[in-house]
Amino acid sequence: MPTKTKEKKEAKYYQAVGRRKEATCVVRIYENKSGEITINEKKFEDYFPAKDLQKMVKEPLDELGLLSKFSVTAKVSGGGVKSQTKAVQHGIARALVLFDETFRKQLKSAGHITRDPRMRERKKPGLKRARRASQWRKR
Repeated sequence: MPTKTKEKKEAKYYQAVGRRKEATCVVRIYENKSGEITINEKKFEDYFPAKDLQKMVKEPLDELGLLSKFSVTAKVSGGGVKSQTKAVQHGIARALVLFDETFRKQLKSAGHITRDPRMRERKKPGLKRARRASQWRKR
């Protein structure tokens, strides 16, 4: 008796990693017409309720006029809210470049491809924080 195998039709996607400070994000963009953005399995409007953060996430897609052409899923961890937003933005931009190399110039000029190198400075021995020393008293 022959066994039937179920074949899953997997959607084609482009995957990239975006980073900012301590935040890391793995982004997948799918080439379909839904235009839906999901972050950590939540709608991105629920994950980033502030309008300015939502605008930041959509910037690379808006820049190219592709907001309704792709749906985006992202897994983000670490860092604060703003760092996570920038990490998602960076990941989307890098995934779009994987989709079409001609987008690189436009995204680079808008500043979406370049990773922000600024990181938190480490705590030094003998200090309370990276540069904060204990208060000095004369008497």
